[in-house]
Amino acid sequence: MMGTVMDDMPGTDVVTLAIDGTEALSAASVTAVAQACDRVERSPGARLVLRVGGTPGPGWTDGLTVGLVSKWERGLRLLERLPALTVAVADGDCGGTALDALLAADYRIATTTARLVVPVTTGGASGTWPGMALYRLARQGAGVAAVRRALLFGEPIDAFRARSVQLVDEVSDDVPGALAAAAERLGALSGAASGAELAIRRQLMFDAGTTAFEEALGVHLAACDRVLRRTAAGGTA
Repeated sequence: MMGTVMDDMPGTDVVTLAIDGTEALSAASVTAVAQACDRVERSPGARLVLRVGGTPGPGWTDGLTVGLVSKWERGLRLLERLPALTVAVADGDCGGTALDALLAADYRIATTTARLVVPVTTGGASGTWPGMALYRLARQGAGVAAVRRALLFGEPIDAFRARSVQLVDEVSDDVPGALAAAAERLGALSGAASGAELAIRRQLMFDAGTTAFEEALGVHLAACDRVLRRTAAGGTA
């Protein structure tokens, strides 16, 4: 079940979105992500915590359309560009919409039971689902062999392997403690201005792999100039 609540991460306003990967992708899934993002954007200094888990069962693509998948992917892109910090907590097998959301988060915590699972389709076109989770896994994972086996054969990546190949940031069964530590460690990134700057850094990072140095230089210099102006003006520019 997808839904939102407040105040999950200590010391700050937090919007929490639970994403159950066992549920079929639906218009409600898209709406839940959009509403959570909107709620965060309307609350300066707020953060988004994603609670993800579950993986699709047999026949999960029945009734699924490319149009709905496209809307879901646009929603995830909105999440990736959110002018706020996003933290994901993965528990148990994590596939489908749960895996998609995990890979779109800035900071990722996995419990020791977590496993990243690329869902498999059956029938006339059996194989791993060729959605954007494959793209994110391939771009983000540092362990080529583990990622290749996950993408091609659907082999799960357990929590500790996911940590070793940099797909999650930490493994902990003390989720409240891990969230509290993350809030303290990342506490400097608060307020609407800092959220906007975080979104800029994130986009510069996304573009780095596909943009030539000469093309990237002007954008990075503009970002540096903006920071220097804000600093000189005491953070008000």
